[in-house]
Amino acid sequence: MEETKFTPQTWPNHAEQATAEGKNKFVGIWIFICSDIVLFASVFATYLSLRNKGPAGMEFTTQSLFELPLAFVMTMLLLTSSLTSVYAMYHMKNYNIKGVITWMAITVLLGLGFLGLEIYEFYHYVHIGFGYTQSAFSSAFFTLVGTHGLHVIIGLVWITCLIVRNAKRGLNLYNAPKFYAASIYWHFIDVVWVFIFTVVYLMGVLG
Repeated sequence: MEETKFTPQTWPNHAEQATAEGKNKFVGIWIFICSDIVLFASVFATYLSLRNKGPAGMEFTTQSLFELPLAFVMTMLLLTSSLTSVYAMYHMKNYNIKGVITWMAITVLLGLGFLGLEIYEFYHYVHIGFGYTQSAFSSAFFTLVGTHGLHVIIGLVWITCLIVRNAKRGLNLYNAPKFYAASIYWHFIDVVWVFIFTVVYLMGVLG
């Protein structure tokens, strides 16, 4: 199937699931996401139970620590990257590899922007004394947000490898499911961040 030549007219409407392997990848990514939901539910519950908890006279609280403007910019970058991945899948359905590569590359750039701001945020917190071992609150915060950041890194590496590997190969029934699975994974990351922004930053600052 990988060697089959297609045109926009002969390209299947659901190329990502046109083969048994593609269907397996589709099911597999959803099984992974379901297991990851359990992981994030656990770290969310831990954070909520330990928020603002620490030694007597603890200096840092959610109201004094978090900055909504920075978190909002990070959110906009990640949500926009989700939109660009949708554009990439639109071009995949229309058998346009250049469109897929272009919009996936933009997705990576936006993801890198988000990751850069998150690294800056972590550096700032550590610099002012809010390190991982400073309190139960800080440990829970870095574990939750850091776990999401790790998923972002994995997604960026994954999409970058797909771009480099398939830029000159064109679309086929072998790599289309891989692009689609990566897009689903990236949407999942974005949804998790919306919850983090709401629970950690928005509720933390506004109460």
